[in-house]
Amino acid sequence: MRIAKTFTFIAALCLTSAATITPRESRADIKAPNLRVEKYKLENGLEVLLHKDTAAPFVTVNIWYHVGSKDEQAGKNGFAHLFEHVMFQGSKHVPEDTYFKFLERAGATSINGTTNTDRTNYFETVPKNQLDLALWLESDRMGFLLDHADDATFKSQREVVKNERRQNYENSPYGLVDQFVLERLYPEGHPYRLLTIGTPEDLDRATIEDVRAFFKDWYRPNNATLAIAGDIDEKQTKALVEKYFGPIPGKPIPARRKVPEVKLTAEKRLIVEAGVPLGQVRLTWATPKTLTEADADLDLFAKILAGGKPSRLVKRLVDELGIAQSVSAAQASQELGSNFEIEATAQKGHTAEELLAVIEQELDEIANGCSTPAAAAKTASPAKGKNLCRGKLSAGEVNLARQFYLSTFLISNERVGSRANTFNTYNQLAGDPNFLAADFARYESSTDARISKTVRENLTKTSRVVTLVHPEPSAPLAGRVAKEEKP
Repeated sequence: MRIAKTFTFIAALCLTSAATITPRESRADIKAPNLRVEKYKLENGLEVLLHKDTAAPFVTVNIWYHVGSKDEQAGKNGFAHLFEHVMFQGSKHVPEDTYFKFLERAGATSINGTTNTDRTNYFETVPKNQLDLALWLESDRMGFLLDHADDATFKSQREVVKNERRQNYENSPYGLVDQFVLERLYPEGHPYRLLTIGTPEDLDRATIEDVRAFFKDWYRPNNATLAIAGDIDEKQTKALVEKYFGPIPGKPIPARRKVPEVKLTAEKRLIVEAGVPLGQVRLTWATPKTLTEADADLDLFAKILAGGKPSRLVKRLVDELGIAQSVSAAQASQELGSNFEIEATAQKGHTAEELLAVIEQELDEIANGCSTPAAAAKTASPAKGKNLCRGKLSAGEVNLARQFYLSTFLISNERVGSRANTFNTYNQLAGDPNFLAADFARYESSTDARISKTVRENLTKTSRVVTLVHPEPSAPLAGRVAKEEKP
């Protein structure tokens, strides 16, 4: 069965189960499709991933450089993201500001690049007869970027990045709260302590020599993986890859920095004032790294807490009590270690402290059932005539969360562009682009008992950062730290 034809069935299964599943029902597992990827390596160290899909006459080129903000030196925060911008400005054989023009004239779509803590990627989807063009463009900036990038290019893109920071963080509601949380969650010297966007101070100190050094250290074929997915002829594609990337020399990459242990032994509580109309609460924990069983458990736990109307916190905070405008939960999976966060924004007239009290009731109920004083108080407080204590996690909740999570994952990977990025993800983090079945197995083996154990071990009151955001007209829109206090 073609993967594209599988999605409608999976989505229907998920929607049906959402309305009918009970804890006693048997599980209806969603199986991983058989998506095979060929992996090989050029003599210069470039890893190549090939995935053939003839459903549509398009090909995606997706290249990962295994460098992100975690690899930046002290005092040079933001270099990885800055370089993402510089890479689009031209190279030896591609004039300034023509990269997008070349691809758009050829009918390309989804042309972009992104940076996170662990990697920087560049991608485009082209008609299959334009694969030659896409590979030439990617290889020219890998091999010859510094023949073009000069001080004017660097300074212009530095201003673009600083403006992006102002727009998305400094002038955005709650925009700097993430930074405040990361600084309390991670110790000094940890590479996840700072935002990927960089600090204005570090960006201002950067020079063209710094940028050149960063490129020479990390932008090498032996620190990159090239994924090509779509309607390809494998033999011809391999010849093109060798033609364009084979001559680029590899070079040893720097040693990765040592990472200090992340271990909170007491809760950190942070009061933030922001020029916003609504209060907000965040609970954040450092959690196990990506692709582990515990990482999968916490993905599913996030769905159980805030994965739509049937989820516990949405039902309680938004529907029953009406004290929250929105609530979310997510396991942010990363290479060195992840973090789990619950975030709720108050309705007008309610406070972050009110939201925190109810969230703690729900977490207590999940851990201890309905016999605790907090859970009993909930049961005694009617809302719409319902008993509010839902008790510990059930097999039905876990099954529903699993179906929702995996079906969403499959639907998001219907496009070859998304699949190419998934293969690159698996290759960097698991060393195997064909990790899909093993990835699904993490979720298929998850149970209510295993999730409860993972939550007890990782989401403790002594290992979290609690952030309470209070509206304050005189404060910056993005927020400012008012005080830190003991709970």
